[in-house]
Amino acid sequence: MKTLAGFFGLDRNASRERRMRLRLDIADTAVYAIGDVHGCLSELVALEREIAADAAALPGRKLIIMLGDYIDRGPEPCQVIEHLMAPPPEGFERVCLTGNHEVAMLDYLDGRLSLLDWMLMGAQATLLSYGIDHDRLGQVHQSLRRVDEAVRSAIPASHVAFLRSLPIMVEAERYVFVHAGIRPELELDQQSDDDLIYIRSAFYESPHPLTKYVVHGHTPVLDAGMQRGRINIDTGCFYSGRLTSLRIFRDKGSYLSNRPG
Repeated sequence: MKTLAGFFGLDRNASRERRMRLRLDIADTAVYAIGDVHGCLSELVALEREIAADAAALPGRKLIIMLGDYIDRGPEPCQVIEHLMAPPPEGFERVCLTGNHEVAMLDYLDGRLSLLDWMLMGAQATLLSYGIDHDRLGQVHQSLRRVDEAVRSAIPASHVAFLRSLPIMVEAERYVFVHAGIRPELELDQQSDDDLIYIRSAFYESPHPLTKYVVHGHTPVLDAGMQRGRINIDTGCFYSGRLTSLRIFRDKGSYLSNRPG
């Protein structure tokens, strides 16, 4: 069966470098995982304020883990990238994971994905945030090659380097943080990059038990929650206006939102 990656013209054997996988000790750390942002900068800033207020009463190290999909669909993808490249909120560390939308953007920039296929994923919002009017560009340049050249030249090299540097998974003693999910029947070191950022049914429907809680996004839900060890915190911010974070502290979890209460 063709994977979602296949439908978007991606070659699973394409020459992408394998992404970093991190192992962290979070035993004495307040961890705040944040779901899919999709260009919603104001919601992200508001959620960070809620997180800072929540963390003020907690001792020890504070860590924000972003679960990927910072671009496409919402109004300010470029500005979200700039925000994440800047220092995290005072007193916090931050790890940004890659999502499938960041990988698709790089696949386009590297010539592995057509602009049309990226546009089907919501890239028009990303292009506009970089000052690119795709429709107007197509009128000015009749050649697809010239359109691609104009788009690629408009993306700052620093943004491209940031996207290339993003790890794909964080593993802790009892938790895994990843964009989409995992194949429960495989060991973590055997997971493919494509599965970690694209998987859905093979993750949700697998009869194999999880050995760790998996904190993820990728598949929008009305409310964040846990099912059989799968903790989904993607609450569809670009259409719902609600960005969600899971706080894990001393092995207990609670949810925060950019909309208090």
